[in-house]
Amino acid sequence: MPELAEVEWFRKQWDIGRGAEIVDLGLHARNRVFRGNDVHELRQRLVGAKLLSSHARGKRMLFKFSGDDPETIGARENIRSWLGIHLGMTGKIRVESADYRPAKHDHLVLFQRERTLVFTDSRQFGRVRFHHGAHEPDWWKSDGPEINSHAFDQKFVDRFLDRHRKAPIKAVLLMQHGFPGIGNWMADEILWRAKVLPSKRVRKLTAHDRTELFRATKFVVRRSLETLGKDFSDPPKEWLIHQKWKPDGICQIHRTPLRHGTVAGRSTAWCSKCQK
Repeated sequence: MPELAEVEWFRKQWDIGRGAEIVDLGLHARNRVFRGNDVHELRQRLVGAKLLSSHARGKRMLFKFSGDDPETIGARENIRSWLGIHLGMTGKIRVESADYRPAKHDHLVLFQRERTLVFTDSRQFGRVRFHHGAHEPDWWKSDGPEINSHAFDQKFVDRFLDRHRKAPIKAVLLMQHGFPGIGNWMADEILWRAKVLPSKRVRKLTAHDRTELFRATKFVVRRSLETLGKDFSDPPKEWLIHQKWKPDGICQIHRTPLRHGTVAGRSTAWCSKCQK
């Protein structure tokens, strides 16, 4: 599943279409990615609208489109159209030529005069959401801060950890309302850098463990956004991700074989020598 940095990269793919009008729209109305939506309204509102901006939050994306003129409808504020996309396991966002012909798994296709904006998802674990209103939709709002914000600090992390003292630390890192955007590979990377065993219960973490977890989380997010999030380039070669999936992968610090197992229902790699 695409994680925070990959989602940021996919979000930026449609930036080339900002300011341009949607002249036509194609979608597979009955597919499960549109569950809970009024697809007729989605089509009606987006055709003729202009893409204004986009934002990523954790593993989700929000695209803002122009809407109704407040003078025309007698409103005090601009009414916008908001398109939310979650990529799920196999979702992707890309740009094609203006004469593109949608393929089987292209569930949402936005045609502009000079290009086509495509959301594709072969397994349909992703989701499209739509809202028309003056403000961001309620389903976009989040209880917790984004990791790369100042609000995500040591105090927030400590409070969140204290609410899940019985859980393995890797399971807690995967909780999106506390660590938005963190997925399997990023969680393993954070734990390896913090020198914390993935299966260790939160109640057994020391003050030093918590500090290192916070620092590693901030570092991994920042550096992954500077590489994967910027141009989809690989993280630095000394990162765990380059060894994690190999049966004979090694710890980049000790050059010892990595251990592999399942923690919190997810495949996990760790170094038994440096992670305690």
